[in-house]
Amino acid sequence: MSELPKTFDPASIESRWYAHWEASGQFRPDRPNAEPWTIVNPPPNVTGSLHIGHALDNTLQDILTRHARLKGKDALWVVGTDHAGIATQMVVERQMGAMSPPQKRTDHSREDFIAKVWAWKEESGGEITQQLRRLGCSMDWANERFTMDEGFSKAVLKVFVDLHRQGLLYRDKRLVNWDPGLGTAISDLEVETREIKGSFWHLRYPLADGSGFIEVATTRPETMLADMAVAVNGADERYTALIGKQVKLPITGRLISIIADDHADPELGSGAVKITPGHDFNDFEVGKRAGMAAGAMLNMLDAKARVVQVSDGLIPADLLGLTTAEARKAVVAQLKAEGFLIAHVDKEGVEHDAEPRTIQTPYGDRSGVVIEPWLTDQWYVDAKTLAQPAIEAVRVGAIDIVPKTWEKTFFNWMENIQPWCVSRQLWWGHQIPAWFGPDGTPYVAETEAEAQALAGAGVALVRDPDVLDTWFSSALWPFATMGWPDESDPTLGGRYPNDVLISGFDILFFWNARMMMQGLHFMKDVPFRTLYLHGLVRAADGAKMSKSKGNVVNPLGLIDQYGADALRFFMAAMESQGRDIKMDEKRVEGYRNFATKLWNAARFAQANGIVASTTLEAPRAELAVNKWIIAETIATVQTVDLALADYRFDGAANAIYQFAWSRFCDWYLELIKPQMVGDERGQIDDESKAVAGWVLDQILVLLHPFMPFITEELWHAMADPAHPREHDLIVAQWPMADARSLDPEASREVDWLIRLVQEIRTARNELNVPPGVRLPLHVRDANAATLARLERQAPALARLARVTHAEGEVTGGAAQVVVDEATFVLPLEGVIDLDSERARLTKAIAAAEKERDALSGRLGNASFVERAKPEAVEKAKADHADKAAEAARLQAALGRLG
Repeated sequence: MSELPKTFDPASIESRWYAHWEASGQFRPDRPNAEPWTIVNPPPNVTGSLHIGHALDNTLQDILTRHARLKGKDALWVVGTDHAGIATQMVVERQMGAMSPPQKRTDHSREDFIAKVWAWKEESGGEITQQLRRLGCSMDWANERFTMDEGFSKAVLKVFVDLHRQGLLYRDKRLVNWDPGLGTAISDLEVETREIKGSFWHLRYPLADGSGFIEVATTRPETMLADMAVAVNGADERYTALIGKQVKLPITGRLISIIADDHADPELGSGAVKITPGHDFNDFEVGKRAGMAAGAMLNMLDAKARVVQVSDGLIPADLLGLTTAEARKAVVAQLKAEGFLIAHVDKEGVEHDAEPRTIQTPYGDRSGVVIEPWLTDQWYVDAKTLAQPAIEAVRVGAIDIVPKTWEKTFFNWMENIQPWCVSRQLWWGHQIPAWFGPDGTPYVAETEAEAQALAGAGVALVRDPDVLDTWFSSALWPFATMGWPDESDPTLGGRYPNDVLISGFDILFFWNARMMMQGLHFMKDVPFRTLYLHGLVRAADGAKMSKSKGNVVNPLGLIDQYGADALRFFMAAMESQGRDIKMDEKRVEGYRNFATKLWNAARFAQANGIVASTTLEAPRAELAVNKWIIAETIATVQTVDLALADYRFDGAANAIYQFAWSRFCDWYLELIKPQMVGDERGQIDDESKAVAGWVLDQILVLLHPFMPFITEELWHAMADPAHPREHDLIVAQWPMADARSLDPEASREVDWLIRLVQEIRTARNELNVPPGVRLPLHVRDANAATLARLERQAPALARLARVTHAEGEVTGGAAQVVVDEATFVLPLEGVIDLDSERARLTKAIAAAEKERDALSGRLGNASFVERAKPEAVEKAKADHADKAAEAARLQAALGRLG
């Protein structure tokens, strides 16, 4: 048994144990006949670094993985990184731009640029994988994957080609989120909505027959250059006679029709809406319903969001080449000059060109430029068809979404799913396996030779320069990481379906749902049995973390300060299903203190000859205190088992915390602590030593999935030198909840003892009884069982409550406590000044009640509750509860004096 240092230092043990686990293959122990258990990590971007959301997500995954391993399963946690097309290309391009002289991607051939990206990846990519190690993630690093490694790329190409041949992947002209800064389509997840101070312009469009005008409003007046209709609601009687008539647009002179569509809301504005199908997602759908073909829709912007001529040639030449901001200014000025701009009149009667509005504006999360809905040719997956089996799988319970509250959101999105745009205008990524002939016909195949065979000999082919959306490749993660398509076993060696997926709710549709669609289509089974969706980690005030707000928390900084175990335990203890987590550094510090408490308990054990247990079953026990702690251990194992089975991470963590801190450290170790014999401390009996060693072992195993580092250190430190551990804790055996060891009567006795000690301590503390004073303890109305307990537990009461059982009646002032049927009386005459104590308590009660009532009045004031900040109201409620409890406590103390 190696003696533990006096001070617990997380940093000194974490790197040592992680290196040992990884080097000795403990993350994938050889268990050929064990039940397979599999989880895949959401592959982080190869450019990424560990953020607080990663810390939560991976902590929860590691808890389940370590738990499965301890349960004897062949636990596999698949690890890898995503090639992160946009992010990685930006990193390399930024490096090239910083060179002397600066370079651009287009200064190089595609092949040379991609070679530079691979070189960057080998040299600098994957920093996050080292950071995951610092968190303690027990991943299968020996088989680390990358979404562009050879085997995975083979799977990606096969899926694309197969979907195309099955008619489920096609090329189409539709609106996409276009990032003019990056020059590519992007996903909704890469769009950041910001509130921008903007304007709302009201325009007057003249009817073509000269009979009047129709009023429309817009936040983007420049798009009127590509308007193709004005929509009104068919039920709006104001416009019934105008449906089918034409409007002659200002500036362009284009004739467009007034159409009926439910998109127009009679209650909003004038009830008439300008329709620009080539530059607005809602308008695109209106245009389709009106019979407009996508190829005929007008597109007035180029890839850099500058104005270009449309197919009818009606945009004036002086507007061509302008940015959207420049075009907006020019269009508004011309509309105003020609009398087609309706002035906005403010409250003071002053006219303005537009009404001020706060506009929800989409920005590229990486480029920082305004995203434009842009009409372009892209590759699409028929998501609606693929979604049906996934919907059914969730509906019949083949996939269990936890918490269930997310099912409604899932069904709503999946039942209204749109075609999935899977092409991106980048160089880094899986280049689309499609070759175009001279007439633009695409030939889709896994190789150019196969495409040439499809096109025919002699047909010149040019490969599509675009690459696939990274979500397309990561949707294959649960099976392409397991050897598909080369592996013929439909269960991939028992690894498919995966047992569970842990994910943030924010990628439910971008990743989780798409894995369901692809897995069910290609593997004919669900990708995972359970989908656990956790919340976000928010700032302490509940605000979303963002760099702009300056409230981002660095998990590596928390690990440096408090240790990985403390951060992990915080994440688990705060992870309550369906709720976000508020970051609270004080609680992280508190869980570091919990680790220190356990460390000191182990040092106490070492100092008193307590060593690791040599049995899985509980030792035989005769003493009530030992029977009690064994029962408490078994109850905790049962609670943790049930909590983890239900993915109640908070319930499991808090059960272990309360047991280890309160039951074991605060009570059991105190109850078995040897008494002083003269100037020397006595010895703990052999039975208690054996039980204490066994209980500490159970705590270490139960706590290991949550706090792997300190538990592994203590596991080995507690070993008897004569009987060293046969294996590391990471591959130990999970405790058994053996009810045969329970003794209800012993448990009741020790629970009674603890309640009595607590009541006496509370009374002594509240009445300012000096800590060193020993008091006589008189009892009234006690039954025979209580008297017997008093006699058996007299040594414990003397040591823990500093009282001695006394006979006879009490005269003078005394404090009284009630436990079960008995009243226990503590004489205080001559110990404290009773009159002064009554006066002190009376004064303190008055002060507490005054503050309580003042807070009650404030909370009863509707004006305060409605106008104050939410955090101020919550603080007032908490303060009111504290003062009410304080008043009640002091009243009880005064009552004890009689």
